[in-house]
Amino acid sequence: MVTFQFIPYHEMENLGSAKRVNKLLNIVKEDKIVIMEGRLRKQEEADLIEITMEEITPKFRGIELSVIYPDKENQNAVQKLKSGFANVLLGDRIGMTIIGPASIVKKIEKDPEKIELFMNENLGSGRFRSRRRR
Repeated sequence: MVTFQFIPYHEMENLGSAKRVNKLLNIVKEDKIVIMEGRLRKQEEADLIEITMEEITPKFRGIELSVIYPDKENQNAVQKLKSGFANVLLGDRIGMTIIGPASIVKKIEKDPEKIELFMNENLGSGRFRSRRRR
């Protein structure tokens, strides 16, 4: 079983950078895939990756991270102006961040129409023992 945990923006907006990073990392260490409304600041992303690298163990192999932004390339001038104004008002709320443990998520690919989350094939091997019928 794979668990996705949604984190709305309002749960993160008043936290400091260190608390944001720690909250996300703690959830991922529970073998959950985080879907967060909004995005981390560039420095927070760098801190998350750095801390993750320091905490790698045989049980926790790291993270896969992807940030999805609205497609601005296909917008006309009025749409770009509107999205720029919305970005000023909403800040880091625009977009979506997906973070998963590397033991579960092999890679995350995105294009304008879909997000593909590739899972490791050996997911669950060694985690649960199958029951033998007698």
